Amino acid sequence: MVTDHRRLRQNIGVAVDNCIFTVLEGCLQVLLIQMKRGPFEDRWALPGGLVEDGEALDAAAARILREQTGVSHVYLEQLYTFDGRKRDPYNRVVSVAYFSLVPPGGVELQTTEKYRAVRFWNLDRRPRPLAYDHEDILTYAQKRLQSKVQYTNVMFSLLPSKFTLSELQSAYETVLKRSLDKRNFRKKVLSLGLVEASGERATGGRHRPAMLYRFENTQPEVVEVF
Repeated sequence: MVTDHRRLRQNIGVAVDNCIFTVLEGCLQVLLIQMKRGPFEDRWALPGGLVEDGEALDAAAARILREQTGVSHVYLEQLYTFDGRKRDPYNRVVSVAYFSLVPPGGVELQTTEKYRAVRFWNLDRRPRPLAYDHEDILTYAQKRLQSKVQYTNVMFSLLPSKFTLSELQSAYETVLKRSLDKRNFRKKVLSLGLVEASGERATGGRHRPAMLYRFENTQPEVVEVF
């Protein structure tokens, strides 16, 4: 069979978009950039952009993350492919979405002249609607994160290197959007070997300083937390 290569020509762009989460002030927050030009001038969006010729998807996601937000060397996972025909009003663009996790205060934000601003937003109080189909991407990413923290140790990416068990529980409750029994939670995470005592205690406060813990493993692994 002879293939007519003229019929295989496509005018489709490939982009990556990234949902960057952190837990700050008891809230799950997402990093957004503000568009400076049309077709979504002044609207907020997830950091993203087109993949360059010859560039791998993961490399593109890391590059765009660094260029548009100043964020680098963070947990990065491919999420899903969004291919709605009208997701970009100018051209047909297929987006490979990612999500990233960063600890609170762990990044110094910056952006390019192409965008008006970059900042973290409380997920429940973010400006709406987001540009393109980023509401759909963000909803999908939040569900993936809620699932992921229940069967892996990726929570280490959302916390500082040392933390109290109360801070650990609060982070899980924030992501899962539900309360956890204090005694059962502590018993479970300690029995799993998920965290270990650092030998240090938190400073400040009127009561006896709480023990600081750290994750035993800061490489992603499967751990049945819940």
